[in-house]
Amino acid sequence: MFPRNDTVFMPSVLRLTGIPGLEPVQAWIGIPFCAMYILALFGNSLLLVAIKSERSLHEPMCLFLAMLAATDVTLSTCILPKMLGIFWFHLPEIDFDACLFQMWLIHSFQCIESGVLLAMALDRYVAICDPLRHAAIFTHQLVTRIGVAVTLRAALLVAPCLILIKCRLKRYRTTVVSHSYCEHMAVVKLAAEDVRINKIYGLFVAFIVLGFDIIFITLSYIRIFVTVFSLPQREARLKAFNTCIAHICVFLEFYLLAFFSFFTHRFGFHIPPYVHILLSNLYLLVPPLLNPVVYGVKTKQIRDRVSRMFRSVGAS
Repeated sequence: MFPRNDTVFMPSVLRLTGIPGLEPVQAWIGIPFCAMYILALFGNSLLLVAIKSERSLHEPMCLFLAMLAATDVTLSTCILPKMLGIFWFHLPEIDFDACLFQMWLIHSFQCIESGVLLAMALDRYVAICDPLRHAAIFTHQLVTRIGVAVTLRAALLVAPCLILIKCRLKRYRTTVVSHSYCEHMAVVKLAAEDVRINKIYGLFVAFIVLGFDIIFITLSYIRIFVTVFSLPQREARLKAFNTCIAHICVFLEFYLLAFFSFFTHRFGFHIPPYVHILLSNLYLLVPPLLNPVVYGVKTKQIRDRVSRMFRSVGAS
């Protein structure tokens, strides 16, 4: 492929457009986004403090919740400051290497969150289907190993996306990224060269992570429901089912938004760009906002601990 005269060779700076088509109202859109971020930061920080300060919450499920909260805080922090800089202060420029680093962080923490959700599903599977062995299987050592494995899986699988962009793609048709953050396909589409390998590897990572996790989460909950509905006592069935409601809500909100964003970006040619970008932003902002609310309401131990924290603050 011969280089074109109107291409840019190895750009040092890229420009993020924000939400294409909604530039006149981006300042107003930034207000609810900022509010969602502040609430997510407060809720997840409160969840982390509650789990850390209460020894009775140092059980596998609550430790996985702490991992999920830390992931949510980091993920939303990766995108919101720069996004608000675009919306409110007209600062669209981002260094090319900084853009790749943001891309690596975002997609790595997305994979970490999916892995933590899988671990939570497996924990519920053992707790309900084999409760007598749960404490022996899900030890603190195993929880630590799962956290390390999930993090390494994400970091190592996403890293080649950056390497392929940095090493293979030298010439770009434009330096304007039609997105509010550095998303893999949004950057790859700028290239004036053959990007099939980049697209194939991106699809491979998406299906090897999300596909693998969803299959095992689904199988875990099918087995859980079979076990729950076979319990003889109605109270026992309701109690077991109630423990799973919060997790099912979180799984649905994460994976439905993930797949809708993923497929519209690649195959939704007739969907307006602003719809896709808004959904991509909500995909990264809604789960961090809702997760602490869902678990805070549905998990009695966390709800009680948070209530005691607020009462002690009010008494002082």
